[in-house]
This record gives sequence, structure tokens and C-alpha cells, in this order.
Amino acid sequence: MDVSMLESSPPLFAAVCAVVGLMVGSFLNVVIYRLPKMIEHDWKKQCETLDAKAGAETSFNLIVPRSRCDSCGHPVASIENIPVLSYIFLRGKCRHCGAAIPLRTAIIEAMTGIISGFVAWRFGFGMETAGALIFVWAMIALAFIDIDTQLLPDVITLPLLWTGLLFNLDADLHSAVIGAAAGYLSLWSIYWLFKLTTKKEGMGHGDFKLLAAIGAWLGWSQLPLVILASSVVGASIGILMILLAKQGRDTPIPFGPYLAGGGLIAMFWGKDIARAYLG
Repeated sequence: MDVSMLESSPPLFAAVCAVVGLMVGSFLNVVIYRLPKMIEHDWKKQCETLDAKAGAETSFNLIVPRSRCDSCGHPVASIENIPVLSYIFLRGKCRHCGAAIPLRTAIIEAMTGIISGFVAWRFGFGMETAGALIFVWAMIALAFIDIDTQLLPDVITLPLLWTGLLFNLDADLHSAVIGAAAGYLSLWSIYWLFKLTTKKEGMGHGDFKLLAAIGAWLGWSQLPLVILASSVVGASIGILMILLAKQGRDTPIPFGPYLAGGGLIAMFWGKDIARAYLG
């Protein structure tokens, strides 16, 4: 396909990015599932004494072993790994043993594809879309990892921060640097104020780094909107969980998904919201 066709046809470009997003979504499912296990394995390895009793280690990373059914161990064939379509054709079940395949895998694939297509339609052909796609994919991975494990891995947040600064070299590096510093220090200050007041930890350090990365990508001017949107949504969902799910007030709630959602809102509509607010 000629690149000029993508540049001259926004609908075609959006469709191609949506298809790429579906494939990336399939990979994000692997990242969301395996990366926390890889980190846990690394922690255990660092704590263990390396001696003859340690035994041989089996490789486990984002590439190997092949994806398998959690119930029967059946390796997932390529035809069974087509984003969204395979889930529909298999009716949400393993072809070998009939065990249910989590619906969330298809949801993540579809979500990534739809948002990727919207990014292409919103920003058009160019480096802005390339950067926005990287930002979106990282936000999706971090949000679901935090939901599962209440972790925001440095292996994603720190490269995301530096990549955001690099993407703003020719745009507004001054705003990006201040955004990264302000994003980190704002939540860091809230963390210590809460801890000194209540003797409890209100959030994890990964939240500081995530907001710093968002500030590096979007600039300091978007941080108030990100914090406001994430706080309102997080508080609303937290209250609903307490009232409807009978969840205790001391039960920790991951804040990363709300920060990620606030970051996406600011990226897509932050300037429009600010313009409307300022009249």
C-alpha cells in the first residue's frame, strides 16, 4: 500500500490504524498477563541464594512460552489468535477442552483497535498520531495491570516518560519538562501529606511516575484537567463500590486506571475543554 494513499485518505488511514490497534491489543493482553509475573519472578530470584539447589529455570517472558489454555495447556494456534474474530468464532471457549476464554481479552483488543482508529482520525497522518498511539497503548497496558495487581511497572512508566520528552523536543520541551516534574511532585506531595496526617499510605509510587509521564507527553497545562478528571471518576466509582459491593473503606483501589483515563481525556479534548472553560 502506497504511503501517499494513507496520507490523502483519512478514512483509510484510520481503518489501517484500527487494524494495527487490534493486533497491538492482542499483544497487550500478553503484556498485561505476563509482565507482572516476570517482575514477581525477578523479585524472587533476587531474594534467593544462588546455589546448587536452585535448579534449572524455564524461560518465561513476553515471547516464550507460547500462549496456552489455562485449563488444559493446549497451545493457542495462529488461527485461534486473530484479534476479536477468534473469540467470536470459538464462542469464547477453548477449542480443545471447552473452557471459557476470558471476555476481557476480546474487550482489550476491541478497545485498542477502536481507540487507535480514533487517534488516526483525530490527529491525521503524521508523527503526532505515532506519538499518540504509543501513549494510548501504554495507558491501556498500565490501567489493566494496575487493576489486576495494583502495580504500575517502571519498565513501562519510565520509558514512557523519556519518550514523551523526546517527542516534545521540537514542540514544547519547556512545558513537557515542567509537566513531568509537576506531575511527579504533585502526587508525591499529596502522598506525604496524607501519610504524615494519617500514618497510612494513600497511593503507590507508581502513580507519581505515571502522572509524570502524562505531564511529559501533554505538558504542564493539562495536568489540572488530568488530576480533576481522574479524582472525580475515582471518587465516584469508589463510593459506588462501597455502597453497592459492600467494599470496605480500607480496601485499596488502584488509581492508575483513573489517571490513564484522565490522560486520554486530556489528550483528545483537553484544549477544547480549556477553550470552552475560558470562554
